[in-house]
Amino acid sequence: MAKHKEDREREEVSVSVVIPVFNEEVTVGNVVARTKNTLEQLGISYEILVVDDGSVDRSADIAQKLGAHVLRNKHQGKGFALRHGFRLARGEVVVTLDADGSHKPEEIPLILRYLTEDRADFVIGSRFSNSEDNKTKIPKINRTGNRLFNDLILYLTGARTSDSQSGFRAIRSSLIKRMKLGSRGYEVESEMLVKALRMGARVAETPISFDQRTVGRSKLDPIKDGARILYVIVTSYLS
Repeated sequence: MAKHKEDREREEVSVSVVIPVFNEEVTVGNVVARTKNTLEQLGISYEILVVDDGSVDRSADIAQKLGAHVLRNKHQGKGFALRHGFRLARGEVVVTLDADGSHKPEEIPLILRYLTEDRADFVIGSRFSNSEDNKTKIPKINRTGNRLFNDLILYLTGARTSDSQSGFRAIRSSLIKRMKLGSRGYEVESEMLVKALRMGARVAETPISFDQRTVGRSKLDPIKDGARILYVIVTSYLS
């Protein structure tokens, strides 16, 4: 999948999968391999962009050996990594998923379905829609915060979502290019969603599976990152 810069600028693909990575050498190889296999089975043109956010382990090397195109940053945060990937993505549709193994690449077709059927422009893979099992895998403080953010987005935009913080998504690249994203951290999901709604995009959710990470620990700080998410929801609505 790695290509010369000139070739990447000329060629277009159907789907770009953007995977932000920070010290996930134990899981990223499995995620990339399964993503590649799923996209091959779909029979579509694709690229896998792994955006390494300054990892100090072998995450980038592992992803590259498995065929991903690796973009390397100094450590800036998930939002910065995603924005880097979005700038270079060539796909008509961009899919995002996490590198820790919590999302199932085999469910990419579920995320893409609403777009290929032209029923949505922005699809969120919801961990909470019709799934009691998923709820038990997510810490209570994270579930509580998610409900708070969902309610605030509903109050501001009138759009009801069950999982505004999910990192498993599919978005039309034409929509992303019209957004002026500035988030550096985990608040990027909320910024994208609120700005998409403000732009009149059709937003849909589809149920997904979820596996709590078993290796390493989450980089999300519920208090610090939660405050940033609240702030960006309001400022994205007002901008």
